[in-house]
Amino acid sequence: MAAPRRDTRGIVDAPELFARVRFRRREPAEPLRPYLEHYWLIDWDLPEPYVSQVVPHPSVNVVFQRYEGQEPFAEISGVGLGLFTQKLQGRGRVCGIQFRPGGFRPFTPAHPATHWTGRRVRQPEAFPDTAVTPAAILTPDDEDTRVAALDAFLTGLAPEPDPQADLAMALVTRIRTDRTIRRVTDFARAEGLSVRLLQRLFSAYVGVGPKWVILRYRIHEALERAETDRAVDWAALAADLGYADQAHLVRDFTATVGVPPTAYADAMSSA
Repeated sequence: MAAPRRDTRGIVDAPELFARVRFRRREPAEPLRPYLEHYWLIDWDLPEPYVSQVVPHPSVNVVFQRYEGQEPFAEISGVGLGLFTQKLQGRGRVCGIQFRPGGFRPFTPAHPATHWTGRRVRQPEAFPDTAVTPAAILTPDDEDTRVAALDAFLTGLAPEPDPQADLAMALVTRIRTDRTIRRVTDFARAEGLSVRLLQRLFSAYVGVGPKWVILRYRIHEALERAETDRAVDWAALAADLGYADQAHLVRDFTATVGVPPTAYADAMSSA
């Protein structure tokens, strides 16, 4: 596995987030890397409330959280179908685990990935037997100690190798990295799978269908372009991302982010 991703795809107004909080990505221990994207660590000390927003990846996250005035807790956050919004205020800390799409199932083999989709579930429901407490993860001020605690937590869950999980992870990676993948039928054929088998695999291991994954990654690309390119040719970008026309891109972007892409780009340029 390469070093943690450096892109900001999925983060709405990433520059504003990074100006408000301390955000880092860290690599997990070697045996865990086949299953994980990275750990993500956030600390904040804010004079006024701030609302962060994310267009979620097709990934499950396990998130250890500490907010001012509250007891630490952990929850499993299944694949988010819509815009994720979190209000941050005062002082706090989050230690998150982002699994690769398809990589969470080996840790919870009793449930298909769809069991978690669109849900935020407290840790005991998913991992009732773990002895690791949220405080043990969140309390150490030393960042390396927190990362080691996350490694110990996951290693203690003893994930079993699963060839189907490996296949699901590989297929999602291809969708993410290959813009030419636009139609589920063509993708299934190219991979030597029936559409039904592909959909069943994604349901069991990713938590959403392949069409949803294709569209979500294209929205991520559009979001990133809106933040970095001050003169986006939206019609050309729509064609590049596989949309039939600009109107379809605008519709999906607006439904996901809450504002049209041009309005979002204008807000970024004036920030």
